[in-house]
Amino acid sequence: MGDRVDVEQHRSDVAELLAGLADRPVEEVPVHRDVLGRVLAGDVVAPGPLPRFRNSQMDGFAVRAADVAPAAPGAPVSLPVVGDVAAAPGEPAPLEPGTAVRIMTGAPVPSGADVVVPVEDTDHGTFNGAPADPAPVVRVERGRAPGEFVREAGSDVAEGDVVLRAGTVLAPHHVAAAAACGVARLTVLAPVTVAVVSTGSELVAADAEPGPGQIWDANGPALAAAVAAAGARVGVRLTVPDDPEIVRMALERAATMCDLVLTTGGVSQGAYEVVKDALPEVTFRSVAMQPGGPQGLGRVGGRPVLAFPGNPVSAQVSFVVFLRDLLRRAGGLPPVERVTAVLDDAVTSPAGRRQLLRGRRVTDGPVSRVAAVGGPGSHLVASMAAADVLIDVPAAATTLEPGAEVTTWPL
Repeated sequence: MGDRVDVEQHRSDVAELLAGLADRPVEEVPVHRDVLGRVLAGDVVAPGPLPRFRNSQMDGFAVRAADVAPAAPGAPVSLPVVGDVAAAPGEPAPLEPGTAVRIMTGAPVPSGADVVVPVEDTDHGTFNGAPADPAPVVRVERGRAPGEFVREAGSDVAEGDVVLRAGTVLAPHHVAAAAACGVARLTVLAPVTVAVVSTGSELVAADAEPGPGQIWDANGPALAAAVAAAGARVGVRLTVPDDPEIVRMALERAATMCDLVLTTGGVSQGAYEVVKDALPEVTFRSVAMQPGGPQGLGRVGGRPVLAFPGNPVSAQVSFVVFLRDLLRRAGGLPPVERVTAVLDDAVTSPAGRRQLLRGRRVTDGPVSRVAAVGGPGSHLVASMAAADVLIDVPAAATTLEPGAEVTTWPL
């Protein structure tokens, strides 16, 4: 496997291998589908004003402010109700002086009206349970100034305004803004497509019953989820047996459909390391870290390939340390920043290897306290599930005491 390299050297080599992923094409997607978490490739400009027309901010009565100016508690102003305007298609008739129309929230305000009196400020009190036809008269018990409770056209967004900036990571409220402005399609960065390939004749899917010597495949689902969480897309998801020829054919096929091929298993020092046997042109090395020491990087079918160890914790730690931020950057997302914390209890570590311990935040604050979770074994999946950080123990350290400052990698 060659000389052992340190973590930062391997991170640098992986970044160099994947540098081409950062040049992403763009694609248009419907605003109502598959946009959450995507990154805008250009500004979204309003094609028209929002609101599109003057409309009511309240359920109440559209009137002329001058007609209700004298109204006060105990001295109401009575106006004949000459119409009813719902939030529905159509344009209401102009309002004549000295009259009122019942109006609902969002309904177009008639020309001639310049204020909406909330129903609570009238003798009606509420429209709940009121008949479909409004009462012939309304008693207004409070005057209102012109413009109150009237949403003017363009008061939220004017035509040509930038509604969303390029680089925005789309969340539901961004989708609402675009859709409200009548923007039907959004131009976003195309995600990196990743082939996730689990190797091992012993692996079966979670919905299968394992036979003697078989185990459920944890790496495939976990890494597919990690890829998606990093803003990329799983283009191919395979489990292949320990046959070098089958593995090579599967990886070459996956390389024709994806930007990156990611494998797990078959990279250590055993007798049946199928990925190493299938990809003699790929560089396999030992990285001075635990877990996750055996690593591979190179190309297959002209596409970059990363080979992670098969132990589930090793595979997940490898993804966080070597791949997560590169996928996020390629998709226009910010990296997940490492965070300084202090240890809640002592930890030990073998000399010469950078230890990535599973940990959990005990307290939050300006500097949080963290505690190790479970043991160092790379098969302890349950302790990984209980963790929310990786505690980074330097290679030179063999013991860190409680209160020692450490770097953590959020999970």
